[in-house]
Amino acid sequence: MRRRDFIKVVAGSVAWPLAASAQQATLPVIGFLNGASPKAYAQAISGFLQGLKEMGYIEGQNVTIEYRWAEGRYARLQGMAADLIRGQVSVIVANTPAAPIAKAATTNIPIVFLSGDDPVANGLVASLNRPGGNVTGISLISGVLGGKQLGVLHELIPSARSIAFLTNPTNPISTDYVTGAQEAAHSLGAEIHVVSASTEAEIDRSFASLSQLRAHALVVAPDAFFIGRRDRIVALAANHATPTIYPFREFAVAGGLMSYGANLPDLFRQAGIYAGRILKGTRPADLPVTQPTTFELLINLKTAKALGIAVPPTLLARADEVIE
Repeated sequence: MRRRDFIKVVAGSVAWPLAASAQQATLPVIGFLNGASPKAYAQAISGFLQGLKEMGYIEGQNVTIEYRWAEGRYARLQGMAADLIRGQVSVIVANTPAAPIAKAATTNIPIVFLSGDDPVANGLVASLNRPGGNVTGISLISGVLGGKQLGVLHELIPSARSIAFLTNPTNPISTDYVTGAQEAAHSLGAEIHVVSASTEAEIDRSFASLSQLRAHALVVAPDAFFIGRRDRIVALAANHATPTIYPFREFAVAGGLMSYGANLPDLFRQAGIYAGRILKGTRPADLPVTQPTTFELLINLKTAKALGIAVPPTLLARADEVIE
């Protein structure tokens, strides 16, 4: 090999890793701020990564994701949001308890939220069609969900007149959720009892109080902390022989009686698409807030049989999935 060619080869071998390192350093960074745990949201994360992939982004190749998990301790979210902002991430993706904290912390970094409450009423956006500012996302409008869950539960157990609602008081959606449920309960002639829990011990105490309340059934509100404790909640419902409806399919798959709500992985896929569009240059103000167009009903017949409940054929026919 001639000396000139040798120098070119050596120079190339040195320059290539330096170039690769520089490219790695300039990858856009997504800050993922969530009140739950990574184990509880494994399928949701898969949906989020799928949404990013549809926009041409693959984690570790052309985008980096900084995950921050509060593990159900929502008081930690403020510090985590500040940490992501100090890191100058390109966009923040935040769930219900994290979204208002992220918004309060920055007016410059784009934010994509997945919110269970009304994003206009709580000040996240100016309107659904024209969000304005640096925030947009996906809204579940859980105030409506509580009433719908109660309606489905009433179809299964029409004799139930005393129904408990398990909510997390530290979650900003709890007030709207209970209000929607109370309106639905009034039309059905039912009485609801709100039981609250934001720790594992409080979950145990809430279930222990069901017999004192003489609750015939239970409705579980959508909450990141509850998703992370779904196995425990489902087990307690079984131990207390309490017919329970849950907000997401993950509970029914874990052995819960039934679930009614939006598909969580698909919601996060939509969030991934929005995050990808923002990385490509679209302003959050130009991305309208989206809402789920369908709600899925899952019924676990094995659990129904264990509780001695005969599921009406009309309800089975409406189910999107029946677990036997």
